[in-house]
Amino acid sequence: MTVDLSQIVKAYDVRGVVPDQWDKALAELFGAAFVRVTDADAIVVGHDMRPSSPGLSAAFARGAARLGADVTLIGLCSTDQLYFASGSFGLPGAMFTASHNPAQYNGIKMCRAGAAPVGQDTGLAEIRELAERWSEAGAPEAAATPGTITERDTLADYAAYLKSLVDLTTIRPLKVVVDAGNGMGGHTVPTVFEGLPLDVVPMYFELDGTFPNHEANPLDPANIVDLQARVLAEGADLGLAFDGDADRCFVVDERGEPVQPSAITALVAARELAKHPGGTIIHNLITSWSVPEVVRENGGEPVRTRVGHSFIKEEMAKTGAIFGGEHSAHYYFKDFWNADTGMLAALHVLAALGGQDGTLSGLVSAYDRYASSGEINSTVADQAASAAKVRAAYEGEGVTLDELDGLTVTAEDWWFNLRASNTEPLLRLNVEARDEVTMAKVRDEVLALVRATD
Repeated sequence: MTVDLSQIVKAYDVRGVVPDQWDKALAELFGAAFVRVTDADAIVVGHDMRPSSPGLSAAFARGAARLGADVTLIGLCSTDQLYFASGSFGLPGAMFTASHNPAQYNGIKMCRAGAAPVGQDTGLAEIRELAERWSEAGAPEAAATPGTITERDTLADYAAYLKSLVDLTTIRPLKVVVDAGNGMGGHTVPTVFEGLPLDVVPMYFELDGTFPNHEANPLDPANIVDLQARVLAEGADLGLAFDGDADRCFVVDERGEPVQPSAITALVAARELAKHPGGTIIHNLITSWSVPEVVRENGGEPVRTRVGHSFIKEEMAKTGAIFGGEHSAHYYFKDFWNADTGMLAALHVLAALGGQDGTLSGLVSAYDRYASSGEINSTVADQAASAAKVRAAYEGEGVTLDELDGLTVTAEDWWFNLRASNTEPLLRLNVEARDEVTMAKVRDEVLALVRATD
């Protein structure tokens, strides 16, 4: 019988239900395949707090060691802590996490030495092919000398490295509520924030991969309601929310209002350009108009890319960009091996706020200039037909159209992007305009076209 792993090997990672779709035996084959494809003689492996993560990561390590690679296990860590280990050790790495997915899921995010991404076009397809073949024919022959498996704690080094990139020693004292969502932020925040002039109010710091309080996905407004209420109740200066593997960070201001990730991208871009004048900043095509505006105002060069971390990292490497941001609250830093780290973005926000006397809402108002819809998903049977119908409706209407990633339609006072999901029968719509009324009008017009049943 032919083994088909297409359901769990995605564009950027492995992800599926345990043990229904994959298990320790398959994890061991993935470990061997990873070593074979990367030609690594040593790798680093970490995992999140999900119940299945320790067993899966240990199996992956056994598979890698069987083919002769020495494995450093760094144990419980955030995804960006794994990237730190890959970058600082100069080793390929594997992180066991399913990010914000429900408890029964798990996955593997893989990278080459220096945290360079492994995706479909950069090794993941070959890893899948080998794992499928070995699932049928049996495990590959063991190396003459198997690799070693050792343990090493990197949390303190990770924290020290981040704090070496952003100076918070002279900021005014700040009160910050942190919602870790029972994810890896509960592991990393205490060490990273230790010694800083911060009064930290912790929420859901207990590591629990069953997510008893709420989904560890702050992109869904329902999952930051507790944080918003606590910021107001505590009279805090701001709130921070991390996703399950703590590589993304969302920010709430002193009024309990969410701060748009585009505004955070613009704020951090301005700070990075102050350190690196004339630098290039990457932004995906769904970030606000305000991002390239702020970049140009601060003497930088904005570069627009497709959505997705592999595209961002590829463009950063190609252009030598100093920073990149996405609408989904992924933030990428040249000083962090072009990898994404929500924690470093959070430190930048704390430094910017603590370096002046005003409120966070006042600080970010300069970077949040337009009305936006956020991402709106529509279930459609035929994504291509629906998108074609929208394109036909706007062609010749005094607008520009481009298809860098889905369909982007741009007018003088508004723009929208309509993209198909890679994994679900969904069309994703993002709209931005110079005012709320125009945004709502364009949003409703496009949604009517997308959702029409004829």
